[in-house]
Parts: sequence; structure tokens; C-alpha cells
Amino acid sequence: MTSRIAIAALARSDYPELVAAAGASKRLHAAWVHPPLNATSFRAWLQRMQSKDSIAFAIRLRASGALVGYADITNVVRGNFQSAYLSYYAFEGHQRQGLMTEGLGLVVRYAFGKLGLHRLEANIQPGNAASIALVKACGFSREGYSPRYLKIGGRWRDHERWAMLAR
Repeated sequence: MTSRIAIAALARSDYPELVAAAGASKRLHAAWVHPPLNATSFRAWLQRMQSKDSIAFAIRLRASGALVGYADITNVVRGNFQSAYLSYYAFEGHQRQGLMTEGLGLVVRYAFGKLGLHRLEANIQPGNAASIALVKACGFSREGYSPRYLKIGGRWRDHERWAMLAR
């Protein structure tokens, strides 16, 4: 926890609030991400996030418990690699206040502490200036550019690779 933020593993009970927040944030997320917007997609998504190589987090205000954002660590690879991917998004009304910087800081500490990872990577579309600013603020470094890297919204999209190593 920080003075303003707490993280907790995403649970089935988070469904109503997360889907409502995602729906209210459609304009904010637009081309960048497509969170679940109904019960069926939430259940399928939560099931994927509860596998042995993934964990999802609700990022909340400590004072009120309000849902500020979401983050996940996925595709954890063990052995000599000890690496995973980081995804995240803020919800409407909570962006550009430093709340996600604090929340991702907690998720990163979890990744390098409890999970014992060596590397965490975030892939961001080049036009997503807010997301790039967020990973920079969290200490990630730009490693490269991947053309047509991920299929989002039915289209293959270019991404910048940002990563952080355990200290």
C-alpha cells in the first residue's frame, strides 16, 4: 500500500464495479485497450488471469475503496528467463493524478518481490503518450519498436517495448 493506493488480486466480486468502470471509460480507452464490458467476457477474462502464469490486480483508493485502475502480470516464464508482461489501464475520473503511478509501483514491487521476477515488459502503442509517460515515471526504459506486434480491436498494431529489470 501507499498512502493513497492499495492493490488486491482481482476477484469475481469485482465484476460489477470493473465492468461499470470499463463502460464509463470507453472513450478514454478507445484504441488502446478493450476491457470486459459484460458478465460473459469478464468471467472468461478472469479465468485467464487466474492461471498459474498470470495475476490480475484491482488498483483502489485506500480511503474510499474506489476502483482507480487495473493491472496484470501475464505470461510469466520461469527457468533462466524469470520474465513477464505488464498490462494496465486507468478508469475515467482517476487518470493524470499519479494514482496509477503509485498502483503500478506496487504491482512492480510484487513482480520483483513476491514473484521473484528478473524482468517485466510493457508493450505500448506509440501514440499512447499517457501510457508511455506512466511507464517512464515508474522507471521503465524503452528497448525497441515492434511493428504489427499485437492485434487490438481487430488490427495488428505497432508497439514500443518498455522494460524494467529487478534491482
